Amino acid sequence: MLSKPKSRRVAAILAFSGTVLPISGFHKFYLGQPFWGVLYLLLCWTPIPRIASVIEGVWYLGQGQDEFNRKFNHDLIPETLENTNQAPAVDPAQVGAVADALRQLDSLRQEGLLSEYEFEQKRRQLLDRIA
Repeated sequence: MLSKPKSRRVAAILAFSGTVLPISGFHKFYLGQPFWGVLYLLLCWTPIPRIASVIEGVWYLGQGQDEFNRKFNHDLIPETLENTNQAPAVDPAQVGAVADALRQLDSLRQEGLLSEYEFEQKRRQLLDRIA
């Protein structure tokens, strides 16, 4: 159970079950937070764990799956899936080739063989290759 990703629906169901069962805190054990689970068990004679369980159940359902995964499945999700918002890695060889081509274009512009407009167009085309 520890090597499988946690489900926010299961966590919410366990949290809500803490409001009707005499013992609450099962959702904390499920999510890998045993300290909080034990604290909920120790305070089960008060209404505090029940109220907290309701709030957390709503919170689990209210957050998106990505946010839930970042908080509770961060060790189990590969970094390639976590970093989908980031730009893909660029091949260093391609960057070097584009840099060399830009240097050649700049030298052609400085020699007067390319206009500023032509240089800018070619520069943007080359930079688009690595972007």
